[in-house]
Amino acid sequence: MSENQTARSMAVDALTRVAGGAYSNLQLDKMIDRSTLNDADRRLLTNLVYGTIQHQLTLEYYLDSFVKPNQKLQPWVKMTLLVALYQMLYLDRIPNWAIFDEAIQLAKERGHEGIRRFVTGVLHAVDRQGVPDVAQISDPTQRLSVTYSMPVWLVKALQAQLGEAKTESILKTINQPAAQSVRVNTAVTTADQAIQALEAVGYQVDVSTVSGDGLRVDGQPANHSELFENGQLTIQDESAMLPVEALQVQPGDQVLDACAAPGGKTTQIAAALDPAAGGQVTALDLHAKKVKLIAQNAARLQVADRVNAMALDARKVDDEFADQTFDKILVDAPCSGIGLVRRKPEIRYDKTPEDSQHLQKIQLAILDAVSRKLKPQGLMVYSTCTILETENDAVVRQFLADHPDFEAVRVTTTRNVKGDRETATLSIYPDDFDTDGFFVSAFRRKA
Repeated sequence: MSENQTARSMAVDALTRVAGGAYSNLQLDKMIDRSTLNDADRRLLTNLVYGTIQHQLTLEYYLDSFVKPNQKLQPWVKMTLLVALYQMLYLDRIPNWAIFDEAIQLAKERGHEGIRRFVTGVLHAVDRQGVPDVAQISDPTQRLSVTYSMPVWLVKALQAQLGEAKTESILKTINQPAAQSVRVNTAVTTADQAIQALEAVGYQVDVSTVSGDGLRVDGQPANHSELFENGQLTIQDESAMLPVEALQVQPGDQVLDACAAPGGKTTQIAAALDPAAGGQVTALDLHAKKVKLIAQNAARLQVADRVNAMALDARKVDDEFADQTFDKILVDAPCSGIGLVRRKPEIRYDKTPEDSQHLQKIQLAILDAVSRKLKPQGLMVYSTCTILETENDAVVRQFLADHPDFEAVRVTTTRNVKGDRETATLSIYPDDFDTDGFFVSAFRRKA
């Protein structure tokens, strides 16, 4: 097999592109689709890419001990070493000689003799000396940052918000593999029927303890199953189903999904609607390409007859809709996505505190614009897939201060998640139920 077809060399290529701004999941999907790798090597490639990204700050800390200060490494050389270190330190089944052999061969084929010698020297030095002990880092915040590969600013933000113990519990969780969960499409089937069909083809299935229509499935990727293709289920995290549960959709409701792509929550809303009773969900997104994706998902899930997808900036709803048009409104707002770091591990390195502040302004602008379209006594749900207070509780407080015609109401869910909480809002952290992090709040428009 030539070097550009091996799982390890492809991982180096993928990571180099991610470092240049590509999305890891899209890059991996593209590579796997075009590759001739067998199933085992595809799994190895996925593990190497996600694992190296998840532990990148830790691996860089280790690598720095074996590289001269201020020594500039070419991106592919650095990634070759990080992938090798990840295998040495986190994967038990691969012997060091195999790791060294392929990394050194890659350096030889892609670089000059000096690069080959450098890579060889670093790897053998790590093998002889071992890596430095992160417990020796004196600053506790820096130690957590390196141990769990989370930028210092995020560690500090979570500590200020949640305390040290909860922060470390979250950090321990987010580098663990995410469970595979699906939503049963109740527009065409039942949970019992879906479970029976999944188990018949070899999946191990558990009913979600978080969401009413959620299942945890262990086995092959569920989006390769016949049930996915024929619209009986769709891929969705358990916590991501909660905003629509909080919306309390009725069959004849007129619903606005203000930030809808790719349509997971739109189709969840649609499953609760009855077009014969006049029920419809209007799904907005900025980009026409994403609107097409919403429509495609609605068609696959057999709910296209109650979905109206259109390209529109939610801040400009005045251009299309009269005030007091909708019974229910969902604002699943653009956010920093920090709750999704297990599935999109590079997010943690891409975001800054300034990003969160900027997003807060966008979130408030969307809420302000769409709130006028809600009928009196109508319900509006604001949700994000981040766990940062700046984009969550702070947004709720500011919206209520600016809109005295709205009141906060307690978020309710099918399984009464965190039913003993003191807050009206619902915050789900990755360590609570081994799901993505999510925030859900609800407002009612006064008469």
